Amino acid sequence: MLDLVVRGANLPDGRNGYDIGVIGGKIVEIAPQLAAPAAREIDARGRLVTPPFVDSHFHMDATLSVGRPRFNESGTLLEGIAIWAEQKPLLTAEDVRERALELCRWAIARGNLAIRTHVDICDDRLLAVDALLDVRETMAPYIDLQLVAFPQDGFLRDASARVNLLRALDRGVDVVGGIPHFERTMADGAASVRELCEIAAKRGLLVDMHCDETDDPLSRHVETLAAETMRLGLHGRVTGSHLTSMHSMDNYYVSKLLPLMLEAGVHAVANPLINIVIQGRHDTYPKRRGMTRVSEMAAIGINVSFGHDCVMDPWYSLGSHDMLEVAHMAVHVGQLTGREEMRGAFMSVTANGARTLGLAGYGLEVGKNADLVVLQAADPIEAIRLRANRLCVIRRGNVIAESPAVESQIFIGDRARRVDFGAGAQS
Repeated sequence: MLDLVVRGANLPDGRNGYDIGVIGGKIVEIAPQLAAPAAREIDARGRLVTPPFVDSHFHMDATLSVGRPRFNESGTLLEGIAIWAEQKPLLTAEDVRERALELCRWAIARGNLAIRTHVDICDDRLLAVDALLDVRETMAPYIDLQLVAFPQDGFLRDASARVNLLRALDRGVDVVGGIPHFERTMADGAASVRELCEIAAKRGLLVDMHCDETDDPLSRHVETLAAETMRLGLHGRVTGSHLTSMHSMDNYYVSKLLPLMLEAGVHAVANPLINIVIQGRHDTYPKRRGMTRVSEMAAIGINVSFGHDCVMDPWYSLGSHDMLEVAHMAVHVGQLTGREEMRGAFMSVTANGARTLGLAGYGLEVGKNADLVVLQAADPIEAIRLRANRLCVIRRGNVIAESPAVESQIFIGDRARRVDFGAGAQS
């Protein structure tokens, strides 16, 4: 007797009409037409069933705080940082916690069951750190939350950042973060990368740096990040997030940089919604869009995943934490319209993100966690095109969210016609 079986599922790898059997929160069988009975059956009806979405880069301490104490009218990164600095002294632990929990509820409804969130440690109270550690524990049955100790005001630039970052790690924050391009000089930026990587190596932790989030093609801290990864033996444990300066770099330099990143095993995270809004603000025309070189990195084997980055905060006033919206924007702004490129964009909000976070038990294979999302779409490309409705979200074999199928009745002449936006079904 199975605990759960999902029948008639289309899988992301192209297999169609498969059943997925679950016992004890684990996938125990994937095959056409499983004969075993189950305590609960879900009929996918030829729709896509995928492992959950993964948000590789987010800021949960600032989420849902848009307009406090004012709006970002310029739309720039620097005004966003200034507004956050004004808001930070006004924060309370309960406010941070309640906003983060609300975002987690949005995430569950969207099938986003793993989030790496950066938390600002440039506040001597470490109030947001403690609040998000509490949220991580509260939401553990539903979402894998990974916290990054993020020195928003600069690891060397802010007088207390070094001490506070170490305090945050001692309290249980998972990942070492940084922001080298916001240090006062390029030399300081490189020095911050070296010291932060050494801290991670000593403690056996992962690294995720906000790296080169600028239009300046001479901001090249990802090169130092890759070199330090190799020097310290951190291969596969280091992520460069944003990397928007790469958009403006000359091709010769990039032809040297990308093989170095590949050799070091550095993961790359693009944040399409935010990168194209914040970057290029000093341009008239032609106006740069700012997103990093996703297709070039993916083509040589660098693991590229996507993040939502912000939802209704000082940097971005929109968003609903929909990772298919992120993939949809990436396809457009990155001109990733080849069939394999679009499938790759879907991987960048699912399996590639799981690899970036180092998630154990993730995937649609026997023995993996029974964490699944049933989408109102037939395949990954259709899921991106429609930003498909999440019909069912499953965590460890238990249904934790459900939504009705989206359909409309249209009337042409004397006949009603039903349109089902998904799985190519129209009748």
